[in-house]
Amino acid sequence: MLVTGATGFIGRHLISALLARGCKVRAVARRMELARSLPWFDAVEFVAADIHAADLDLAPLVEGIDALVHLAWPGLPNYQGLFHFEHNLMADYGFIKRAVEAGVKQVQVTGTCFEYGLQNGPLSEQNQAMPGNPYGLAKHSLHLFLEAFRQQHPFTLQWVRLFYLHGEGQNPNSLLAALDHAIDSGLEQFNMSAGDQLRDFLAVETAAGYLTSLLQRRDFSGVVNCCSGQPISVRALVEQHCANRGSSIRLNLGHYAYSVHEPMAFWGDTGRLLALLGAEDEA
Repeated sequence: MLVTGATGFIGRHLISALLARGCKVRAVARRMELARSLPWFDAVEFVAADIHAADLDLAPLVEGIDALVHLAWPGLPNYQGLFHFEHNLMADYGFIKRAVEAGVKQVQVTGTCFEYGLQNGPLSEQNQAMPGNPYGLAKHSLHLFLEAFRQQHPFTLQWVRLFYLHGEGQNPNSLLAALDHAIDSGLEQFNMSAGDQLRDFLAVETAAGYLTSLLQRRDFSGVVNCCSGQPISVRALVEQHCANRGSSIRLNLGHYAYSVHEPMAFWGDTGRLLALLGAEDEA
């Protein structure tokens, strides 16, 4: 199978999970030097390429490929940038469309919990998408475009909405990565919000396992949440992480205001995910 965004936060873990399941992987990313530093480099066929490039030679990239996992999405974690729909949306649609037209039968794309917008509470795939930022809008639009294309050119489309992932390789400005940096730097305090907001956090290794299992459900097309289903306050998560690290760093609660672009309390419903994973385990 072909994995785009192979050297990214999710990609590096997903490829390890795919290889552990015995999958043959062709990995694509822009930076060869970064790929060489990853433990799976010699076990995959790596292609250094920009999938958005106008002169991309697609044919050799998808030759012999039965499934495409599309993770690549430049510009994160800037969720407010207009480039998400001014550039990424149509560039990604064009790439996936060409791959399907070239013979790829199954496509898995990572969406985002931001597609649900400012809705509070447990969010299931039955909730209406109401994106409230350019990133969520672009992802949701890509999903709609691909569904419309699928009506004329059938293929399996798995749209996996990711919630809050954490683990090795995450953006250094993300919550737990910034906390680790503060602890490792010997800082006396860690600046954060009051931490009362409820979120759905999931280890990236677990998410990679879910994505791999979903790929093996070749009969499934549709939307599925990739999440823990367990709400936890940001403060509790940070305190738990500090305890695991054996750190007594002081939390400077309330230093940052709550984001107006996110609801105070939301988490994913895992009903569909667990049903699909259970079916995969029984197969």
